[in-house]
Amino acid sequence: MSELSLAPAAVQPPSDAAATVPRHVAVVMDGNGRWAKNRYMPRYFGHKAGVDALVRVINTFADRGVEYLTVFAFSSENWKRPADEVSGLMGLVLVSVSKYLTKLAGDGVRIRIVGDREAVSEKLRKAWDHAEEITKHNTRINLSVAFNYGGRWDVMQACRQALAEGLAPEQLDEAWLSSRMAMAFAPDPDLFIRTGGEMRISNFLLWQTAYSELFFTECLWPDFGLTEIDAAFAAYARRERRFGTLRSSPSPSEGS
Repeated sequence: MSELSLAPAAVQPPSDAAATVPRHVAVVMDGNGRWAKNRYMPRYFGHKAGVDALVRVINTFADRGVEYLTVFAFSSENWKRPADEVSGLMGLVLVSVSKYLTKLAGDGVRIRIVGDREAVSEKLRKAWDHAEEITKHNTRINLSVAFNYGGRWDVMQACRQALAEGLAPEQLDEAWLSSRMAMAFAPDPDLFIRTGGEMRISNFLLWQTAYSELFFTECLWPDFGLTEIDAAFAAYARRERRFGTLRSSPSPSEGS
């Protein structure tokens, strides 16, 4: 991944104390369908296993010191999938909120849903509103579920806000646009993880991942757990995050 020669003024490298633990982790949870296919099961069961995997790993991330976990649950492009799969996913979300909300609330998880809510049912919107309301005071870890979300949509909706507010071109800058993004409440992701073996971002948090460290694993999402988290964090700890600046030079004693 290429880096610019100069970092934007608003971007500040993390302190040394936080250098080895990502404050914000973003995850593309890929591989549910293949996991099910490998077991001769319908894709729905892969998505169900994926939800179970997410609930399992939230506490692991929290125990590691992660403050924000953002997962890509349903992209704005996923509407192109077969209608029965989309319908099954919507039903699964409703069932999962009902099944796991009490546990997540008790574990200190704050839940937020990010994305365009207009296309989903009123019943689903109400379930999300309820989940956000009863967990809004939790502080152990912030779980953001990106649903009907796309990175390009996010940039466009922020730009539309600028037009609606009548901003002059000279008033629009990175800080203003960032403040209108769907993830404005969180710092940009430090670590971006994608499971399932694919090596692309897939229109997820395009603006926010400008300086994220990327980690790709062959592990299918339903199998993702402690081993993969440890591997991702070990890789992250070895990275030198320069935010567009030059690589630090070793001292003479270190080079000898």
